[in-house]
Amino acid sequence: MTARRFFRSFQFAAQGIGNALKREQNIRFHFLAAVIVVLAGWLTGLSYLEWLMVILLIGGMIALEMVNSAIERVVDLATAELHPLAKQAKDMAAGAVLVFAAASAIIGLLIFLPKWF
Repeated sequence: MTARRFFRSFQFAAQGIGNALKREQNIRFHFLAAVIVVLAGWLTGLSYLEWLMVILLIGGMIALEMVNSAIERVVDLATAELHPLAKQAKDMAAGAVLVFAAASAIIGLLIFLPKWF
């Protein structure tokens, strides 16, 4: 792999993030939530380990939401008809996002609530 191809791969990844932000309401919501959490963390004075967890959760949430969106697009590209397996694939991907979001919210509460009360 040449250096040029290597750096172009970052350009493609940035385009993917940009497309997700332009076209996906849920990803915009997660980015907004991330900004709020980072501000709250800064104001709260999180420890180094707590910041590591928050950053991991934010990155994981946004990445999983982008994977969900990619799965939805691939399924839509593969079939225009309403196929039960296509619905299951899309629902499972959305369910994975929901599971991670719920776990992230619980971990966030475990980090922030003791500092606030």
